Amino acid sequence: MDMDSASSVVLQALTQATSQDTAVLKPAEEQLRQWETQPGFYSVLLNIFNNHMLDVNVRWLAVLYFKNGIDRYWRRVAPHALSEEEKTSLRAGLITNFNEPVNQIATQIAVLIAKVARLDCPRQWPELIPILLESVKGQDGLQQHRALLTFYHVTKTLASKRLAQDRRLFQDLASGIYSFACSLWSHHTDCFLQQIYARDEAAALSSLERTLLSLKGSNTCTDTCTHATNLHYHAKTCNHLLAQHVTKLCDCFISGRQVGSDSTCREKLEKTIILYTKVLLDFLEYHPCAFIPLIQRSLEFAVTYVFTPAGEGVTFERFIVQCMNLIKMIVKNDAYKPAKNIDDSKPESLEAHKIKTAFFTHPTLTEIGRRLVSHYFLLTEEELAMWEEDPESFAVEETGGDSWKYSLRPCTEVLFLDIFHNYSQTLTPVLLDMVQNLQVYNAVGLAAYELFDNVDFDQWFKNQLLGELQVSHHRYKLIRRRVIWLIGQWISVKFKSDLRPLLYEVILSLMQDPDLVVRIETATTLKLNILLIEQFLPYLESIFGLLFQLLQQVTECDTKMQVLHVISCVIERVGIQIRPYVGCLVQYLPLLWKQSEEHNMLRCAILTTLIQLVQGLGAESKNLYPFLLPVIQLSTDVSQPPHVYLLEDGLELWLVTLENSPAITPELLRIFQNMSALLELSSENLRTCFHIVNGYIYLSATEFLQNYAESLCRSFCDLLKDITNEGRVQVLKVVEIALKVSPMLGAHMFQPLLPAVFRGIVDGERYPVVMSTYLGIMGRVLLQNFSFFSSLLSQMASECNQEMDQLLGNVIEMWVDRMDNITQPERRKLSSLALLSLLPSDNSVIQDKFCGIVNICVEALHDVMTEDPETGTFKDCMLMSHFEEPKLSDDEEPPTEQDKRKKLLALEDPVHSVSLQQFVYEKLKAQQALMGDQGFGALMETVDTELVRQLQEFLQGL
Repeated sequence: MDMDSASSVVLQALTQATSQDTAVLKPAEEQLRQWETQPGFYSVLLNIFNNHMLDVNVRWLAVLYFKNGIDRYWRRVAPHALSEEEKTSLRAGLITNFNEPVNQIATQIAVLIAKVARLDCPRQWPELIPILLESVKGQDGLQQHRALLTFYHVTKTLASKRLAQDRRLFQDLASGIYSFACSLWSHHTDCFLQQIYARDEAAALSSLERTLLSLKGSNTCTDTCTHATNLHYHAKTCNHLLAQHVTKLCDCFISGRQVGSDSTCREKLEKTIILYTKVLLDFLEYHPCAFIPLIQRSLEFAVTYVFTPAGEGVTFERFIVQCMNLIKMIVKNDAYKPAKNIDDSKPESLEAHKIKTAFFTHPTLTEIGRRLVSHYFLLTEEELAMWEEDPESFAVEETGGDSWKYSLRPCTEVLFLDIFHNYSQTLTPVLLDMVQNLQVYNAVGLAAYELFDNVDFDQWFKNQLLGELQVSHHRYKLIRRRVIWLIGQWISVKFKSDLRPLLYEVILSLMQDPDLVVRIETATTLKLNILLIEQFLPYLESIFGLLFQLLQQVTECDTKMQVLHVISCVIERVGIQIRPYVGCLVQYLPLLWKQSEEHNMLRCAILTTLIQLVQGLGAESKNLYPFLLPVIQLSTDVSQPPHVYLLEDGLELWLVTLENSPAITPELLRIFQNMSALLELSSENLRTCFHIVNGYIYLSATEFLQNYAESLCRSFCDLLKDITNEGRVQVLKVVEIALKVSPMLGAHMFQPLLPAVFRGIVDGERYPVVMSTYLGIMGRVLLQNFSFFSSLLSQMASECNQEMDQLLGNVIEMWVDRMDNITQPERRKLSSLALLSLLPSDNSVIQDKFCGIVNICVEALHDVMTEDPETGTFKDCMLMSHFEEPKLSDDEEPPTEQDKRKKLLALEDPVHSVSLQQFVYEKLKAQQALMGDQGFGALMETVDTELVRQLQEFLQGL
């Protein structure tokens, strides 16, 4: 592209592209798009946006096209990449001057330069940083500002690179400019302060802008240096500068009073102060030992402005939060605490502890404690207004979650807890005195664990708090809410059980309070209070009904989630006792689910409630299937976007639905179509997926395996190629359960997996739990499906090029050798039954392994036989003759439908229906009949005499 002729053409196209007329704009945009890959196009754009005489909109568009071109064509490997010659010319042109008069364009140019720097600096663009630093030192105000702006964006972009080599390069760069970057901030801060005192507001604002920019740049370097291994090199410089800046920060606050009504200046000053305190917090967090010289001045600064009159009128919320975090991190920092044995303490820990001890004197702690309680714990006018105008939002904001780092109220409470925990000996008398005089419930609730021995809460509850809750005046709602919250804090700390019925009466009353916030707080307290079911049951119907009314009344998603969580806790705690009272909730949840289509976190709360509902309803949960099964289907379908939020709870709901299902339904069976994609994910939910598969096998093995065993086998084969040993065990357990429930169909359906099991046994699998599961699977096949075992043995002999008898001998030998890998008594008995099933036999290989088989049998007999002390005879303790409904205490969960299915299945399982003692006796007698007394006697002589003695003892009386 010829530069001279092209400039006018491109300028015209850019001008047309700024038009509001689409007939003019569209062709111009298409023309510019075609030029994007033309050599010289970006050089023309550079000339256009550097020409301050042209229209601002045209220049703006030229910058944007240039910036987009960097993303697409600057890399060497990009299609239509810019030539190295043109890039060299463009880099030089970008930093020839820093005098852009338009702020918005200057910012875009700075971002543009940063994008190029990310790709080329420092290797292809070593001169960038030196030129920026030189321009920053210049006397021209505009040039200095633009260079600072560019410096900030460049350092921020370079610091964001994550490859180790790039990180090292930037750390080296930051090390070289760190001191200069910090001194820039110091210089511009001094200028700002001088100009404020001189009442030169325009100059002060300009200096403040430079102060903010230089601080952003130095903060980027600080972050890098605090993460770098060579921090010790900078620690001294950093400490010196930070120490100076603490003083300057105080001056900035004094200057805040000077700023007066200039809102722009005030806003920038606040941003500067917040950014500086962030530097302090980062430095403290990442390198606490290097921060020790700053502890004293930082505490003095923070405490002065937050807990004394010095900060009144000049501090603002975000700054107070930062200061409280600073105090909290110093108080709580483990690096500042001596070891239990003082002699084991590090010198720097002792030094920090000494500084803290000297600072936190009794008067200082008393003032901090009193001011936290009497000033920062109080509701503000804005909060009270919010309570009146929007109670739900107020209630949600008050329970703020992880907002302690950013919001004043939770930050205040966290600081109070940390200060009180570390200095409880000093602060306990102060707080108790305030309780008697001011009734500061918030502080006593937060410090409940610390005040355990100092407050007789039961008496306080009966003699005073109960009366507070019964005052119904509208203005007393603040007290009612705080008192019920306070009780919630103390319930798990110190509260007599015989007082709980009295508390339930109070909760029942407060759940009907005219104030919504009080009702929400009461509901939250309730979930902490259901300990003894028999005490709560008389109130269950009324309280559950009121909770449901509250759920219907609130409209905010966060509040509905909060109430649903309480409802879930109630259902979980009372179990099947909830059944008579959930009809209204069951009817409402489908409507709530539909209304919450755009609110996935609310849907998660609904899923949690459904999980508890299904467990509480048991087999009756089948009545929920028209709503329940589509919910499970959606939540576990990985092709649906909501699954990102709903999957974990959806899988849990799916599992409990199966466990409580009385019978399979076509719809319940159809949901399993989601499973193949879930198994492909191999996520942390894989274990739950396996439990779901097992649930289907227990529920209806025949229908399930006929429909899904083939696809399940494919998924399992893929999984076994790349899965942990624990994962292998989970896969194999599914096969084992299928063989246990349906020996014939299970072996047929999972046939593709069995050769790997066989090979694992023969090869002597090293991981004991996997080997144990292999033997459990093979034991089922051998004992309950011998014809299939024979065909598998024939197949494996052909694959291994061995005789069947030789291979069978290897299997038995490995089985005997690895019997100790099997730790479950059921599997040990199964192994002995399975190997005994090979008898009687005239096969020389089996007779050769007879000693090993008897050894396993005697070990298993020791596992399962118990002696009757009256008769001296032995009995197989694993035998089950009939199914009994267990007798449950009030706190015990009734058996699920799946538990019942497992019990019934156990009645047919050889492990629980065949006497090992009798089986051993019958098999040995059959072998004796086959071989004759003399031959059998010779066979028994191969067995250790002590084993023979133990065997005879077990078989006495048969």
